[in-house]
Amino acid sequence: MRLGYNTNGLAHHSLPEALRLLASLGYRSVAITIDHAALNPYTSRYNIELQEIGALLSQLNLRSVIETGARYLLDPRRKHQPTLVTSKSDGRPQRVEFLRHAVDMAAALGSDCVSLWSGTLPDGDARGDGLCRLADSLHTVLEYAERRNVWLGFEPEPGMLIDSMQSWQELLERIDSPRLGLTLDIGHLHCLGEVPISEVIRCWAGRLLNVHIEDMRQGVHEHLMFGEGEIDFPPVLAALAEVEYSGGVHVELSRHSHAGPAAARQAMTFLQPQIDAALAAQ
Repeated sequence: MRLGYNTNGLAHHSLPEALRLLASLGYRSVAITIDHAALNPYTSRYNIELQEIGALLSQLNLRSVIETGARYLLDPRRKHQPTLVTSKSDGRPQRVEFLRHAVDMAAALGSDCVSLWSGTLPDGDARGDGLCRLADSLHTVLEYAERRNVWLGFEPEPGMLIDSMQSWQELLERIDSPRLGLTLDIGHLHCLGEVPISEVIRCWAGRLLNVHIEDMRQGVHEHLMFGEGEIDFPPVLAALAEVEYSGGVHVELSRHSHAGPAAARQAMTFLQPQIDAALAAQ
């Protein structure tokens, strides 16, 4: 496994400077959250920026995943909208198009996967209708990802239609593609009481493409600095080492950008010795 960091926690840095900072701190992977100032596919300079970021990742020896959770990139007034579960008239095709752009980025950068989620079910909509829209849209994106030789890492997210490992299993009953893997957020598991986390990792090791990590308290979906929550991390990291997970373990502290460099340094100091110990024990 490789310790990484999500650029949504360095929102006040340019993407090149964020990559240089993370590499200088010892990170070996980066979760690039596409946003207004980070590989925005709707700008005139996008193709040039994509080439520059590809060259910089290679120079810094950083692996990558592409994250698609920017808050207001597609709609300046509605957070995370539109999604894969909204109606066509409310913009769902725009989300599908955006994910195709993300797949193209991953193909160009040689990223491990594109990470995505379902979105929240619109008020008044039936769950079954939302699942049908989600499966239909995912089929479209997965077909495109297959052509581009890119994997999708689906993240269950508290509050969204697919919020837990149980609903993730429900989704797989509707759309079971070899290109559809799992983005597993350690804090989300603890928040929802899906424990022991080590057993969840062992159960889903065959689908695991991407890991998010942060501290959290049970029942409260708030990403916390390590040591401020309740998670016991050594068993989690030991399980990842045991299943020989070789992808990125990406720190996700999206509300810490005001102290981004210090937060990234603190997370590295906390996690890297524990990862080293977990790997050495195998």
